[in-house]
Amino acid sequence: MKRVRNKRFANLTLLGNSEAAFPKSPQHARVEAFPNPKQSRDYTIRLNCPDFTSLCPVTGQPDFAEIFVDYVPDKLCIETKSLKLYLSSYRNVRSFNEHVINRILDDLVQACQPRKMKIEGKFVPRGGLSLCVVAEHPNPSSDPYPKDLP
Repeated sequence: MKRVRNKRFANLTLLGNSEAAFPKSPQHARVEAFPNPKQSRDYTIRLNCPDFTSLCPVTGQPDFAEIFVDYVPDKLCIETKSLKLYLSSYRNVRSFNEHVINRILDDLVQACQPRKMKIEGKFVPRGGLSLCVVAEHPNPSSDPYPKDLP
């Protein structure tokens, strides 16, 4: 018996598609979204990807990270299978960690136009130094060093 797809979710091509493959790169990936079931309320959706990998742009060695996505949806919510496939598309991409996190923010904002979004990447230490990159939409401040800090 063939499953009938709900017309309301016809734009979700990856969910339920057992043949959906991992994209070669973020440019080949598609982040899908569905209607927010409670547009009248501000609520936070928190997504966590504990197994993120990209490549160092200089050495080609893997950079491992845990990626956190926090957002307040407006009209659309991110469909999680498409997000999983999108994030996996970075596995063979050479890029600085700072660029990766900002690119993820840009792509997810474009996909769902949230009221607010924060992407945090906690990269595994290398050579005794760990790196955490946080990017937000809308940008909370153009000055990363407020004057009131001691």
